[in-house]
Amino acid sequence: MSATAALSVEHVHAGYDRLEVLHDVGLEVGERQIVVLLGANGAGKTTLLRAIAGVIRPRQGTVRLFGQPIHGRPAHEVTRAGVGHVPSGRELFANLSVADNLALGGRVARSERRSPLLEQVLELFPALRLRLRQRAGSLSGGEQQMLAIGRALMTDPRLLLLDEPSTGLAPKVVLVLFDVLRRLQSEGLTILLVEQNARLSLGVADRAYVIDNGRIVLSGTGAELSDDRRVVEAYLGLH
Repeated sequence: MSATAALSVEHVHAGYDRLEVLHDVGLEVGERQIVVLLGANGAGKTTLLRAIAGVIRPRQGTVRLFGQPIHGRPAHEVTRAGVGHVPSGRELFANLSVADNLALGGRVARSERRSPLLEQVLELFPALRLRLRQRAGSLSGGEQQMLAIGRALMTDPRLLLLDEPSTGLAPKVVLVLFDVLRRLQSEGLTILLVEQNARLSLGVADRAYVIDNGRIVLSGTGAELSDDRRVVEAYLGLH
């Protein structure tokens, strides 16, 4: 593991019941980097994020956050250690207000950090400030994604995991979200991003990996993978 790695995944095997999805997976995310994970549906991207976040327990291998092992710890402990997870389904509390969803995320943070974190979220996503009393389930898709990211930011993470944040969103909203990711990176946050929009995500990536059938098959800088014929044919022809 490099001395500057925020996240180090080494020789991880993980899956569900008798199905092994990840086979000897390894990747590294440097501090304050945006790293992108590409792969087809079913390749293991979501499973890897779940294994890092503690949603599922790796069967073998290690996951370290800033050098400290977090594999095998339950999700709430991984969150407290500094991992914010935005799942692909958003998993908001639809019947609770925007404010209550954000407050639930903030329960993990130190009490003196909650007000500054809330102000940061509302500055990043001004639309949420106007809808604090509104039910989360009544928001537009883009607003729900903003809320899901905001709730994760309320946990005061050092590493943010995002699983397909642009799915189903209008192009203008997607651009807003990517602008937010760049801003968060500039403010010191480390980001691991699973994203279907390969062209846009590689454009912001410091480094990228391609996973296929549960194994990492390619890695390089965002620019290197943008120029790789295999990546162009598999992913970039669609966008």
